[in-house]
Amino acid sequence: MSKPLIGVTTYLDQARWGVWDLRAALLPAGYPRLVQESGGLAVMLPPDAPGAAAPTVARLDGLVVAGGADVEPVRYGAAPDPRTGPPARERDAWELALIGAALASGTPLLGICRGMQLLNVALGGTLVQHLDGHVEAVGVIGRHPVKPVPGSLYASLVPELSEVPTYHHQTVDRLGAGLSPSAHAEDGTVEAVELPAPAWALGVQWHPEMGEDLRVMRGLVAAAGG
Repeated sequence: MSKPLIGVTTYLDQARWGVWDLRAALLPAGYPRLVQESGGLAVMLPPDAPGAAAPTVARLDGLVVAGGADVEPVRYGAAPDPRTGPPARERDAWELALIGAALASGTPLLGICRGMQLLNVALGGTLVQHLDGHVEAVGVIGRHPVKPVPGSLYASLVPELSEVPTYHHQTVDRLGAGLSPSAHAEDGTVEAVELPAPAWALGVQWHPEMGEDLRVMRGLVAAAGG
């Protein structure tokens, strides 16, 4: 039995390795590791023309929209807060097109951190541009508990209160069309969102690729294999 093919979006940035200092498609190794350990095959999806999104998704069994830069506020009709980071316009355009194609085709979709925020924006939602208390220190992954909403897709994967690896300063504000919250932090922050069945579309605000809990990714891979 072949393993489900899971596409994972990437950064596009300047990077150094060996003797090279070049623009590169980047992805922290935790993402493909998480896919592989959950039974899938991982393929990187660097930014491309939005028109390539639908044929790309048609060749995938599942899609992961990875973490990264803040979504440009113009995408949800807001002026940038001084604390909002510089835009990644190529990623915004490409990943919004991928999300649209995945939702249109029913391809299982997992948004991680920025990916959850983009899922919300793709469905007409807005974001809180700065939130205190969810970044331990610059470049340091923290941990905090999240509580699942009973009866949700997320609760079917992780039914108990659990600690998750976290690093974010933005989150959802007004929810996009059809989305419902499926987990919260102790301070009430929405930590996961999802669409109702039969769709398999879930966004988590934390970074499962920085931890060892495979259950969310196993859920995506299982849906992709089905």
